[in-house]
Order: sequence, then structure tokens, then C-alpha cells
Amino acid sequence: MAASQASLLLQKQLRDLCKKPVDGFSAGLVDESDVFEWSVSIMGPPDTLYEGGFFNAIMSFPKNYPNSPPTVRFTSEMWHPNVYPDGKVCISILHPPGDDPNGYELATERWSPVHTVESIVLSIISMLSSPNDESPANVDAAKQWRDSREEFRKRVSRCVRKSQEML
Repeated sequence: MAASQASLLLQKQLRDLCKKPVDGFSAGLVDESDVFEWSVSIMGPPDTLYEGGFFNAIMSFPKNYPNSPPTVRFTSEMWHPNVYPDGKVCISILHPPGDDPNGYELATERWSPVHTVESIVLSIISMLSSPNDESPANVDAAKQWRDSREEFRKRVSRCVRKSQEML
């Protein structure tokens, strides 16, 4: 039952995004037969180090969506404090609902069923604009962001160039 409700909700969100595309990203299904796996292309936000890039990601939804958050993993190379080396995105709204066992986040900052594909991707775009190096997913990227901004910029520029070559 939960899977069918999740499926209907995801189909509606897909229809809404097709009718009213949102600036900065596009989204669709990886395979038309599976509404739980989405392919997302994010344009690097203007006036950021990621500007000009086209970054691909896979958004995987659990069968009990929207009660639990999806996972988002960049398939394009990404150098960012809040993206694990394997590409998995680490932002508060993608963390399970409730209190943070580590005490870093308020429950209100974590997943809530009101989030949509659009709000998730817009949060990721915001993350690209302003990295959070307080609790990084990629410690090396966070350290470089803090201590060697020019080297960080060069590394991100390589990711941007690589993403453009993949077009």
C-alpha cells in the first residue's frame, strides 16, 4: 500500500516538473518502468565555483516515500565538503526525520514529508553555493575549502570542465 501511494506521489511530482520546469535543473526517470529512480541534471549555480558545470545525479526513493528521504548521489565527479567521495550528498534535509543522534542538527532541519523533488534539488543547488564545512562528508574537501581556497577552486574547475566534456 505504501509503495503505491509513494508511486502516485512521485508520478505527480514528475508531471508537475514536466509542466512547470524549474530553472537550474532537469529531472526524469532513469527507466520509465521505475518511478523510484530519478536522473537529475543540475546546472552549476551562477556566481559560484560550480558555474558552467552540468552535474548528473541519481535520486533513489524508498518505497515509504515521503515518510523517509531519498538518497542522492552525484554520478558526475564532484568536489565539495558536503558530498562523500562516492558522490552521495549529505545535507540535513536528506537525513532521516527526528532527533540527530550526533546532536549536530535540529529535528526541524532534517527530513520532513513536505519536501518534494523540487525542494530537494533546490537545497542541493544552495549547498553548492554555500558549503558547510562544520560537519563535512568529505573531510579532505572541507579542509581544502578552509585552508587552501585556491587549490579548492582549481579542483572544482577541473570537475566543471569534466562535466562540460561529458555533454
